[in-house]
Amino acid sequence: MQSAGEKLKNVASSAKEHSNIAKAKLEEKVEKATARTPEEKEMAHQRRKAKEAEAKMELHQAKAAHAAEKLAAKHPTLPGHVHEPAAHHTTTQPVVGAPGHQTHHRPVGTVDPMSGTTVPTYPLGGHPPHSGHTHKYM
Repeated sequence: MQSAGEKLKNVASSAKEHSNIAKAKLEEKVEKATARTPEEKEMAHQRRKAKEAEAKMELHQAKAAHAAEKLAAKHPTLPGHVHEPAAHHTTTQPVVGAPGHQTHHRPVGTVDPMSGTTVPTYPLGGHPPHSGHTHKYM
């Protein structure tokens, strides 16, 4: 259900849309009256259609903005909570494996700022990066 404030804003936006459409129709009549060729009359008609489409687009954008404002008012961010980008590890650390062989660890994931847990960055359907254990060869 829409809140009263959102509904009033939507009604105002709708009135503005109707006003813009009426203005476009009036401009088309004036342009057609002064047009000398059928091509000029067709161009006036096309301009009116474009202005009507623009007015309708603006109405939909305004309604979406009103809904977003309502949602933002319902769910404000928690006080003291700062949204920070996730920290990414850029270096790899060497790990000693088989004699004479060095492997490098890739970071398994990044820290999720909301929960503080590590989130995997590899494709979930594939295999995780090398875990650091050594393979025994026969």
